[in-house]
Amino acid sequence: MLNELQKEIIDLKEEKNAIILAHNYQRKEIQEIADYLGDSLGLCMKATQIKDKDIVVFCGVDFMAETAYILNPDKKILIPDARADCPMANMLSAEQIRKAKKQYPEAAVALYVNSTAEAKAESDILVTSGNATKVVNALDEDVVLFGPDTNLANYTQKFTDKEIIPIPGDGHCYVHKMFNPGDVAFKKEEHPNAEVLVHPESNIDVQEAADLVLSTGDMLKYIKESDKDEFILGTERDIISRIELEIPDKKCYPLLDDAICKTMKLHTLEKVRDCLLNEEPQIKVPEELVKKSKQSVERMLKASK
Repeated sequence: MLNELQKEIIDLKEEKNAIILAHNYQRKEIQEIADYLGDSLGLCMKATQIKDKDIVVFCGVDFMAETAYILNPDKKILIPDARADCPMANMLSAEQIRKAKKQYPEAAVALYVNSTAEAKAESDILVTSGNATKVVNALDEDVVLFGPDTNLANYTQKFTDKEIIPIPGDGHCYVHKMFNPGDVAFKKEEHPNAEVLVHPESNIDVQEAADLVLSTGDMLKYIKESDKDEFILGTERDIISRIELEIPDKKCYPLLDDAICKTMKLHTLEKVRDCLLNEEPQIKVPEELVKKSKQSVERMLKASK
């Protein structure tokens, strides 16, 4: 049952010919009014399909909204709270990539989509947590510069013969770095019938303690198709809000109750309404960066098919 503010947003959305895209880590009340929910790969793919809308309201962090702009420079891209950035994306600069390219001129540059537009402009291809292995293995080069998430780089290295060199070497998601193997053991004891699914941004020892390592999109797919009823999820806890909406017969528990991305939670229903009313804050990317970055995004999408 939608509340009055949610109904107001839906009416505004129709009036403004807008679409609302929301990441799996958004608050439940925002997930309920989104036109599309997804992980980074799903949101990128959806952004390529926006043809008949004038405005995109992106309830995620800034690099996601930037990617939507790169794919739709003719659309008005709004983000409810402009402070919603990704600390990991800010750990890798374009200058660091240029230095690494000089050191390894034969290498391809595969950047996690969780990166700034400036960094993307220095890349050959992008990856997400759901397609990193597939994309890296599709590259012609035998050496791959990979950033900014070191855990995802190390996870991908397990499934390729290519040499992966992480840049900057210590990039990470502070939410997924919260988990440790002791958390997995404790939660397994508490819920002995539950499978443990963790995100590849988690530390390697946490990945090894889990039953499966999956992106949030793949977690959702696995839970839908599994004959099991209980799951412990090692990722941002609001993925469970989406699961409760779409798969209410399955029981999921957060690996940690305080696994919360603070910047994702900056968005509120009030801010979604206000950004639709005022058509601000807008996300824009300089034309030069759009041209350089778009090739990497599109190359990733092609390799993901």
